[in-house]
Amino acid sequence: MKKTKIAVAAILLAGASLTFTSCIGSFQMTKSVLSWNRQVGNKFVNELVFFAFWIIPVYEVASACDLLVINAIEFWSGTNPLSASTKCIDTEHGRYLIDCDGKGYTITLQSTGEKTRLEFLEDSNTWAVMDNNNEPVPFMTFIDDNHVKMIKSNGEFETVELSSNGVMAYASACGIAPMAKN
Repeated sequence: MKKTKIAVAAILLAGASLTFTSCIGSFQMTKSVLSWNRQVGNKFVNELVFFAFWIIPVYEVASACDLLVINAIEFWSGTNPLSASTKCIDTEHGRYLIDCDGKGYTITLQSTGEKTRLEFLEDSNTWAVMDNNNEPVPFMTFIDDNHVKMIKSNGEFETVELSSNGVMAYASACGIAPMAKN
C-alpha cells in the first residue's frame, strides 16, 4: 500500500512539473547513466547492468532528478548544468584544456594561458571564433542537413557537401593533407 502511494505521488509530481515548466529538457543525467552503461562490457554485460539499474532503481532516480530539477534549471537558465565539462588534450604543441559550457568551447593552452573561444550562434546557425573584442568571426555556417559554408585560408567562403568527397575537396582547396580514415 505504501509503495502504491509513493508511486502515485511521484507520477502526480512528475505530471505537475511538466505543466509548470513547459519544457521537455535534454535529460542529460539519464543519458549519461545510459552512456556509461553502454561502455561497461560486451552486449550481454551491458544488458544485465541495464536490468540491474531498473531494479535498483538507478534509472528512475536519474530520470526523476532530470525531470524535477535539472530540466527546470535548463529551461529557466538556457543551459544544462550537467553539460559543462573540461577535457585535457595533449599534443606536440602542449596541453590544451577544453571547457564546454553548453553554448560553446573555451580552449586554453595550459603553458601560456592563451584562450580561444568558439561559440555557436543559434540565430544564424553559425560557429564562430570570438576575437579580442569579443566579436564573432564566423568560420562555419550550416546551410541545410547536407551542406555547410566554410571559410577558406584566403578568407572567402565555400559551400561544402557533408560527405567524405566534399570534405576531401575542401581540404584540397585549402591545401590541407587529407586525414587517414579510421
